[in-house]
Amino acid sequence: MENVRELFQVMTKRFGLLNKNCCSIGGTEISLVQSHILYEIDRLKEPSMQQVADSLAMDITTFSRQIQTLVKMNLVKKTPYPEDRRIYILSLTPEGKYVASKIDAEMNQYLNEVFSHMSEFEKESVLRSIKLLNDCMAKSSVCCKPLF
Repeated sequence: MENVRELFQVMTKRFGLLNKNCCSIGGTEISLVQSHILYEIDRLKEPSMQQVADSLAMDITTFSRQIQTLVKMNLVKKTPYPEDRRIYILSLTPEGKYVASKIDAEMNQYLNEVFSHMSEFEKESVLRSIKLLNDCMAKSSVCCKPLF
């Protein structure tokens, strides 16, 4: 039997390298964590800071520092929630939308290139298997459960 942990280690490293290679947009360096934050803000459509931190399983202090950096880079806008000014709503600036869409396009291009080495059946099998694995991980009492 193959070493399952080894398979995951190799895949995680390779996927990490894909992510690492994707994140320089027009001379702006975006860290892997920052690219995940931009993706989640875009996906969740004007979420609160806590919602994004929770979806990424990040502690709020570390997350706040990342948001401050993204605000300074003019990629993210922080707006106080009108009903409770202790809560901040996050949105992407036009520049942030541009960077997020460029990262998304590059990641899709990389993944399409990876999948180009497979038949359509193999690609569908891999994607179906990943979905099954994600679903089972969410049900596990041991593994992290996404909060969305």
